[in-house]
Order: sequence, then C-alpha cells, then structure tokens
Amino acid sequence: MNLRQIEVFRAVMLTGSVTDAARLLHVSQPGISRMLGHIELQLGMQLFERTRGKLRPTPEASALYSEVDRVYQGVQRIERRAQELKEGTGLSLRVLASPSTALEVVPQAISALTARFPTARIYMETQLVREMVAQLVRHEADIAISTLPVEHPMLSSQVVGRWSFACVFRPDHRLAAHRHIRLQDLRDERLIAFSSDTPQGQLIARHWQDKGLQPNAQIEVRSGQVACSLAACGAGVAIVDELTARAWNGQKLSYRPLRAAPTHKVHMLRPSNEPPSALATAFIAQVRQAFDA
Repeated sequence: MNLRQIEVFRAVMLTGSVTDAARLLHVSQPGISRMLGHIELQLGMQLFERTRGKLRPTPEASALYSEVDRVYQGVQRIERRAQELKEGTGLSLRVLASPSTALEVVPQAISALTARFPTARIYMETQLVREMVAQLVRHEADIAISTLPVEHPMLSSQVVGRWSFACVFRPDHRLAAHRHIRLQDLRDERLIAFSSDTPQGQLIARHWQDKGLQPNAQIEVRSGQVACSLAACGAGVAIVDELTARAWNGQKLSYRPLRAAPTHKVHMLRPSNEPPSALATAFIAQVRQAFDA
C-alpha cells in the first residue's frame, strides 16, 4: 500500500462510510470507492462488508488498521518535523563577525532573523580573520562575515556588502562644517592612527600614499572602537571604517565620509563542503539587506 492508499483506508475506517471519507479527504465519492476496490484487489482480501451504504470492517481490516495507523502517525510526525525545520525550530546558527560588522550590520541581520525564526538559536562572536578561518575549518562555526578577503581551499566566499572610510571627531570640531573630508583637510590635525601591522592601518596608509601625503599621527591604536573613543574625548581625529563610525552615538562623536576613499568588499565565509542550511541562507539575505539599507 502506498501513502495515498493508506490515507484512504484510514479515512474509511475512521468514518465508516465512503461518503464521509470523501468529505474528510475533500475528494469525490467515486474516487474513494475505486481506491478501496483497488486496495482489496491488490491485497487479495475483502476489507469491508457493504451494508445499506455503510461499510463494516472485516477482522482482517481491523488487524491491518493498527499497523496503518502507526505508519500514518509516523508520516504526520515527519510532516510536523519538516514544518518545524522550515520555521527554524530546533535549528541553530553559529555566526562569526569582524568587529566593525558586529556593531550594527550583523546585529540588525540577526534581529530580523530571530523575528522570522522565533525558535531558532543563534550564537554570535566577534573574531579576527585568522581565527574565523580556523573555527570554520574545524566546524566550530557555520558562517562568518569578514571585512577582509579570504582564500582557503575548504571555504567558500561571497560578497555581501561593501565599506569605505570615514573621518571621526567631536561634534564641535571645525570639520563638522564639511559634508565630506579630504585627506588634505587633515594635514594639520592631531591624528589617531591604526598601527602599521593592522589590516586597517595598511589600507589607510596605502590611501595616504596614493594621495602623495604623509599623516601626522600622534596616537596609535589597533581597534576602530578605541579610535572612536579617543576621538570622542577630543584626543584627535581618526580615520576608521564607516561601519564603526555609523554605529557610534552621534551626541558624542560626528563622522563624515572620506572623499575619494577606496571601497572594500565584505565577504561571507562558510565551509565549502556542505550546502548552507535554510537558516544560514536567510541570514545571508538579511546581511545583504542590512548593507543595502
């Protein structure tokens, strides 16, 4: 018996008539009658006695029904579990994020994801690229959002957004009158700069070089958050990624885009040897939307 035959047989056993079984399954009465005849012919036994429009199950039908009902309940459990998986029930997602994306973009994506999948469990952690790669390869994380490109034979990569540079300073700074900041505007400023051994420091230094200018850096940092904290206290002016600049409280810190600054890609990384889950696919879409916004 196939699943459709099981469904028809069970409906007839429950209702006791072809008419009621057809009503229960939302099909025609002749269709139920034909299916019953086919089942009995296939099994080589009579399952029902027909008496005045009613069907009386034979002892063989009653014995068969106990097995059929167990199979039917199992099918229902499968359907329920499939629906739960579709809704994220029992699913989890382990997310790694570069520090700058973890301030606003990734939290926005996770917030939207949990609204769509209210029973899913999400784990989020900020990591530097080297540790991201190690955790993904060891299957200690499912997905990572990186502001730097990664090439690894065991990881796949997709571009999910872009970022550029911004200049940050106190709201009462003279630069607040500008709509955009040029590097030339910063030549006489006390600068807070990234250390030269950091990826941000190397990218910013290359931008200064391309413009043929030499920055006057008095304070060195290794974090955009620290650079913003120092700038908010009046220690100087800093060039940071715009993701970090946007996430800061506007009452304490102002930012302006850096004119003609290069644009860099944000990458989604995940293990290449397995397809993403529905939860991961939805998360990637939410990250893209967050960047578009």
